[in-house]
Amino acid sequence: MFHDSSWYGNWGVVIASIILATFIYTVFLAKPKRINWASYGLTEAFIISLFTEMFGIPLTIYIITSLFKIDIPANGLTGHLLATAMAYMGLIDLEVGVAIVMAMSIIIIGIGLLLLIGGWYQVYQYREGVATTGLYGLVRHPQYLGIIMIMTGFIIQWPTIPTLIMYPILLYVYHRQAIKEERYMVSKYGEIYRRYMMNTPRYNLLKKLFRLS
Repeated sequence: MFHDSSWYGNWGVVIASIILATFIYTVFLAKPKRINWASYGLTEAFIISLFTEMFGIPLTIYIITSLFKIDIPANGLTGHLLATAMAYMGLIDLEVGVAIVMAMSIIIIGIGLLLLIGGWYQVYQYREGVATTGLYGLVRHPQYLGIIMIMTGFIIQWPTIPTLIMYPILLYVYHRQAIKEERYMVSKYGEIYRRYMMNTPRYNLLKKLFRLS
């Protein structure tokens, strides 16, 4: 499967992947308030674009081969464009590069899922009040950090032109959303949330972990 074009054109897999990713994103980012449709719509576009190119049509490979006159066969290995780039530069064998890229992305996506789902669980434990323990004791926005890590993992694993364009836009949208939520929490809980903000980084998980160690 990895070495021929049969990897692509699997629209059943495309649809199933989009439905599963949308379900996880919708359910585990749900909070006891209205959905932010700007971030939701952009994230959904990212999901659709990602899996359409991953299993449907290798549009980015077609564009690269056309613009740069590079012979990149469209299959399940070359779709890992970071590994493909390293192989074409003679830095590493394609199969080894794919294994490295996959290992990195799976670790990052896995951590992101833990943050997303764990943050969701705590949100529903603290429908009223300020969550300051568990993941929320490490960062102020574990769910947004989780989404960013998941997107980053997929960018490493299967970069495409549309997802690379949307990625920085999504980072900005979620950052603005986080700031807006912090202002709301300050207006509602006052000094309690201000003290929490002083002691807990917004996204920098490593900063808090190293401080604890």
